[in-house]
Amino acid sequence: MGLQLKFPNPAARYRASFNCIAGCHGEHELNEVIYQCPRCRDLLEVVHEIEPLRMTPPQEWKDIFDSRYMRTVWPYGSGVWGKKEFVCPNVSDENIVSTCEGGSNLYWAEQLGKQWGLPDLWVKLCGNSHTGSFKDLGMTVLVSMVKQMRSEGKNIPAVACASTGDTSAALAAYCAAAGIPAIVFLPKNKVSSAQLVQPLAHGAITLAIDTDFDGCMAIVREITGRNNIYLANSMNSLRVEGQKTISFEICEQFDWEIPDLVVIPGGNLGNVTALGKGFLMMRDVGLIERLPQILCAQAEHANPLYQSYLRGFESFEPVSARPTLASAIQIGNPVSVKKAIRVLKQFNGAVEQATEEELAEAAAEGDLTGLYNCPHTAVALAALRKWLRQGKVRRDARVVVISTAHGLKFTSFKTRYHSSQLEGVQSLLANPPIEVPAKYDVVRDTLMRALDARMAQFAPHS
Repeated sequence: MGLQLKFPNPAARYRASFNCIAGCHGEHELNEVIYQCPRCRDLLEVVHEIEPLRMTPPQEWKDIFDSRYMRTVWPYGSGVWGKKEFVCPNVSDENIVSTCEGGSNLYWAEQLGKQWGLPDLWVKLCGNSHTGSFKDLGMTVLVSMVKQMRSEGKNIPAVACASTGDTSAALAAYCAAAGIPAIVFLPKNKVSSAQLVQPLAHGAITLAIDTDFDGCMAIVREITGRNNIYLANSMNSLRVEGQKTISFEICEQFDWEIPDLVVIPGGNLGNVTALGKGFLMMRDVGLIERLPQILCAQAEHANPLYQSYLRGFESFEPVSARPTLASAIQIGNPVSVKKAIRVLKQFNGAVEQATEEELAEAAAEGDLTGLYNCPHTAVALAALRKWLRQGKVRRDARVVVISTAHGLKFTSFKTRYHSSQLEGVQSLLANPPIEVPAKYDVVRDTLMRALDARMAQFAPHS
């Protein structure tokens, strides 16, 4: 007998539409090429009709999700499309473009938690995905909707994005899988080679522009606005719908228990928005009863949300982002700032920053306990460590850190750390290779000294 998936109440008719975040009246279909409210020019968001979702009891939804999770029945084995009714019911199954994204492991960071005095520390490894970052979760929804629109006869010749690396990789891969041309705008010499090669390999038209991300964003908005090319950046809220499944998966992996604190790095702030939206939607349907606190972590060199937080969110001023090791969040004028602030206010949210040295040391400390995360995840780890030292986190709290990308995309960052070549960073935990001549006695003596030192490092602390 084959696998039997569960499905919700057949009488329910699921629907979602674009609505203005400022509350302007009127809605827009998801297959309409629109990113901003035509009245006030504010961003749009996807709003789901909740009542049809409530027609299925919460426990039945949980059983449905469990029956689909990481199974092989297309397309519901995807961590995103297994929640299709909550994500994008407007796309036909035959137009879904998926790489079975999601389903990333929720890693118990036992050793790091012991060192920090936080035994219930977890890391959601979103970088364990097809292109190596959480951006796959949103891109599957966006590209699927583009395929849907093209099947309906809409003239969309290509999809474009500005990127600091991960978005371009995801867009290029999903467009290649869909047979749709992709265009990416990258800041010249500001992305890792591992990130640059991904859109090149997938055949995307790749433009390296002599500016930063904010400059690329300004250009791509103009290009897409004037040339009927579809915009794939996070100001397009279809991306948020896929990324909000991070929240669903965390709860599912904890058997529907809710963490106390979720720490997430923030750049363009779409993922902060998505994280909150997922928890809010689950609460509205009755899947969960309470919300966690959210801590958004920013690099000190690109910290406009942190500066706004210090002012009680009473005002927001863009900044000129300076170069940071966390290059993907080197963004001084985040598109989704209004959405993110609204989310943080609903979650007793806060914002913390990390210096270049703090993030580099946090990355190295995590790596020594078995993690291998990107520098952006290290910003979140550093912010959490600050909060622990300041007594802002209960030692018995269940804490989840969102890891946004795989460390293999940032080997240059890690190599330079361990060779003590990061400017302004002491590399206190550097572990360079030990060069020795090919002589047994020298190798043995050198090895034993190193082993004694390492055993002392791992000895239990009294």
